[in-house]
Amino acid sequence: MLPRTLVRFRRPLIVIAHLLLIPLAYRLAFTLRFDWRMPEDIRPLYWATLPYLMGGRLLAFALFGLFQGWWRHVGMRDLIDLVQAVTLSSALLLVALFFGGELEGFPRSLLALDWITAILVFGGLRFAVRAFREERFIPWKTRHGKRTLIIGAGISGERLVRESQRDGGAEVYPLALLDDDPAKRGMRLHGLPVLGTTDEISEVAAKLEAELLVIAIPSATRDEMRRIVDACLGTGIEFKIVPSMRELIQGNARVTELRSVQIEDLLGRETVEFAMEGPLTGMQGRTVLVTGGAGSIGSELARQIARFSPSRLIVLDQAESPLYFVNLELAEANPGLPVVPVVADVTDAARIERVFEQYRPDYVFHAAAYKHVPLMEGNPVEAVRNNVLGTLSVAQSAARFGAKRFVLISTDKAVYPSSVMGATKRVAEEIVLGWPALRESKTDFRAVRFGNVLGSDGSVIPLFKKQLAAGLPLTVTHPEVTRYFMTIPEAVQLVLQAAALPEAERRICMLEMGEPVRIVDLAENLIRLSGLEPYRDVPIKFTGLRPGEKLHEELMSEREGAVPTAIEKILIVQTTEPDVDALTRGLDKLGAAAALGSQEDCISGLCQLVPECVSPLRERGQERAALR
Repeated sequence: MLPRTLVRFRRPLIVIAHLLLIPLAYRLAFTLRFDWRMPEDIRPLYWATLPYLMGGRLLAFALFGLFQGWWRHVGMRDLIDLVQAVTLSSALLLVALFFGGELEGFPRSLLALDWITAILVFGGLRFAVRAFREERFIPWKTRHGKRTLIIGAGISGERLVRESQRDGGAEVYPLALLDDDPAKRGMRLHGLPVLGTTDEISEVAAKLEAELLVIAIPSATRDEMRRIVDACLGTGIEFKIVPSMRELIQGNARVTELRSVQIEDLLGRETVEFAMEGPLTGMQGRTVLVTGGAGSIGSELARQIARFSPSRLIVLDQAESPLYFVNLELAEANPGLPVVPVVADVTDAARIERVFEQYRPDYVFHAAAYKHVPLMEGNPVEAVRNNVLGTLSVAQSAARFGAKRFVLISTDKAVYPSSVMGATKRVAEEIVLGWPALRESKTDFRAVRFGNVLGSDGSVIPLFKKQLAAGLPLTVTHPEVTRYFMTIPEAVQLVLQAAALPEAERRICMLEMGEPVRIVDLAENLIRLSGLEPYRDVPIKFTGLRPGEKLHEELMSEREGAVPTAIEKILIVQTTEPDVDALTRGLDKLGAAAALGSQEDCISGLCQLVPECVSPLRERGQERAALR
């Protein structure tokens, strides 16, 4: 009960402490001025001027909130406030002495000495309390947390050391740091030595008998991160990583909330992060519709959009159960936001029209699509109905009911498509950029093209994780197959930035994707992160390319070019204008083929609409043409 009582009366106790310390610090200034002996004739001056100092100093301390601080967490901001308060109170003392007639005969050096002693006494007291409360400075207190070697002595490493020393229940008990900056070697950070570089992880960890390694280098390149992770794996010691800068800035995590290294941390390029206030602020007070809102991309879009207070968020999907849970999550996280779950099929034009007529969305994000390449090879009619005719249905309703902006979520598989899925997404791009009724409307249509999304429903990573959990070999189609990868947050940020870029109107946006990643490298890294050895503990089985798959994907065709935008890492794809007459005729035939359920005619129609399609899709279209 005593600690709670002290906390309850903390502010009165702080005021009392200052009432006692102000005259003591002032007396110390007099003592220093007169060589540790205060002459008898000076004592009256001390007592006569003390009330002026007390009044001014208490007032200044109150104005700068020095009675409200939490001394165990005192920092540089508190020290600055203290200096300002002492300076103000010294100035008030000088004014009071002048108008009180006490300035004559008052030693001027006393003002400087009082200023110095006050800062030393009051600042020293605060930092002494912090030092005492921090576990490292209490020798008899039991240590908590695992013996930890921190890899990285930069901003994140410093924050981790500081927070772990301050938090008695922290997971880590830091022992030392490593850093590749030669200037930092031999330095001390919050009392901890920087012992070497990341090349010495194994030796230093063994010497310190470390129980945990923490990677605290958010700026590390992917090659550097792989090297560090390999070194950590080689020690056999548990290792973790600090949250990303994005998570720290958004307040989603504290620096001491460590996590396991994830496959996303080992991508073949740097993760791109954008400032989101600009694009999302434009949706504030607007009605926003997300189709495919129960999927991995659609649901993350809804989460991000909800943070910026649209007037209403409509989440549309035909998958009832996933939509139910996404709606629950959004409603709980955003209690003041009207979230409207709509169960609907985008291919049902009449139903989509009623949704638009009822809610009149200002922004439409069209993420509803079938995206599994092999599955759509066997179901081309459904791929056409959903990805082509569904896109046309939603886009036409957006134009008819005056939506401000329509953003299509596309894919790199639309470039030289070898699959039914890729071809349907290329046709969808041509619809939103070239369909006559849409071009003539006031709605701003645009598309966003990106590569594979790690962690999405169509990604290879969930499959690998399931196979690992079941003790099965990891299946890779081909040793040399590559893909461009991005994370779900990257994909969503790209979509939202593209929704705001003025130069993206009626254009295709894409992210600079860096170098493609070999799928087999992903599989090997995932196995290593699980504490196992590829090919020895977990086999990797090569199964051959699946129907419709390419060995390598491309981001643009030869007839397209990339133009930089005002936002670094986002490009505009310059492509040829669609042939409106050919597009109209082709869609009429494609719609008729889908209505008849003719798989062959759907494939043939796709090949006619996308003449740049490649093998094996091209051969399937040629076979149908030959039969005719």
